[in-house]
Amino acid sequence: MDNIQTVKIHDEEDGEIYTAKIQKNGKRWLGWIHEHPKVKCEADTQDALLKTLEKTLYQVLETDWQAWDKQLEEDVKAGKLNSTLERVSADFHAGKCENLTVLLS
Repeated sequence: MDNIQTVKIHDEEDGEIYTAKIQKNGKRWLGWIHEHPKVKCEADTQDALLKTLEKTLYQVLETDWQAWDKQLEEDVKAGKLNSTLERVSADFHAGKCENLTVLLS
């Protein structure tokens, strides 16, 4: 096996940068995304590998986001966030919150 190379993959949608580790193994290329162990790919060329890694990464991210959204919906329906909502509402009505537009400008 050849030395492991590091390639950065920039996700323009969320601004994240992911680290792809790639190496040649005989005639094939192997690669994985350091931050997402589920993303492991193999291809005939380095270019094909990088395209496959990026596509697979986005599929995994989308699946994770959908699972997170589903879990959040279930938690809301089950009332698991009610105490948090009550605390936030009480803080807001007590004047403990600041206007975000002032903080962000």
